[in-house]
Amino acid sequence: MVSHGHQAAPLLLLAIFFNIYFALPIFAELPNFHYEPKSDQPLNFLVIGDWGRRGLFNQSLVAAEMGKIGDKLDIDFVVSTGDNFYDDGLTGVHDPAFVESFSKVYTARSLHRPWFSVLGNHDYRGDVLAQLSPALQKIDRRWFCLRSYALSAEYADFFFLDTSPFVDHYFKDWDHKYDWRGLSSRKTYLTNLLKDFEEALKKSTANWKIVVGHHPIRSIGRHGDTPELIEQIVPLLKANDVHMYMNGHDHCLEHISSRDGSVQYLTSGAGSKAWRGDIKSSNDEHVKFFFDGQGFMSVQITQTTAEVVFYDVHGDIRHQFELIKPQQLHASV
Repeated sequence: MVSHGHQAAPLLLLAIFFNIYFALPIFAELPNFHYEPKSDQPLNFLVIGDWGRRGLFNQSLVAAEMGKIGDKLDIDFVVSTGDNFYDDGLTGVHDPAFVESFSKVYTARSLHRPWFSVLGNHDYRGDVLAQLSPALQKIDRRWFCLRSYALSAEYADFFFLDTSPFVDHYFKDWDHKYDWRGLSSRKTYLTNLLKDFEEALKKSTANWKIVVGHHPIRSIGRHGDTPELIEQIVPLLKANDVHMYMNGHDHCLEHISSRDGSVQYLTSGAGSKAWRGDIKSSNDEHVKFFFDGQGFMSVQITQTTAEVVFYDVHGDIRHQFELIKPQQLHASV
């Protein structure tokens, strides 16, 4: 059983420890990793976002229920959809918020699996390089965060996308400071990222394609749709048969289906503070489910099916559905 601790675990050693390894660059320039799931079993994982508040705002309660479901499903890993540390990311690799909001909260044995994370806008308000540093893995070996990367897990390919640089508002927001170190010019960065992302999608032959980003593409929560992603990302999702786009940012749980049913937009940003009653009525897609409380999501994937379940802070099922190849939505509760 994996446990966190203070042992040295550089990125490559962490990868080996968790049955993850660097693959040949079949996914263009995106860093590519391979995860070897348990044989003859579904690929099981949890999805959580917008959580890092030192256990407050019911973060600890959500974590406890995640531990129970994680144990029941014998999960392979956890996906974090960003805004990992509030309010302003980490101040550095030795910021106690990392331990207080992560290691000391997600203590269940079942959650001692790799945490594949993306950056959110609040993470960019702190020392963004700290969250990307392998030094954090010396504190808690579960942590795995890059700007954008690909993960292959047998019949499912995951594409983790750095969405904050797409959003125009952050480059006009004088109320907050964002740490854009490590990026070239915004235009160059996005041009290269879109090119690499598209190439990665095209080369994938997996049964299931899943994209993870922080910002919602479709949402009826507080922030609503993200126009920049609708314009630049949606055409790539549809052209390359992406089945699910998972995100956080809006502090709620949502399931929205594109009108043609080709992409399921799944929001899991309810890891701690929720926004009760904050809902928009305008959206031109099919809203299957919206919950304005805390919770998380589980996903079970086989070669032919994908079952998604949304849980609230008490571990009660609020919504579930199943996709069956080819992309048919069979059940919705």
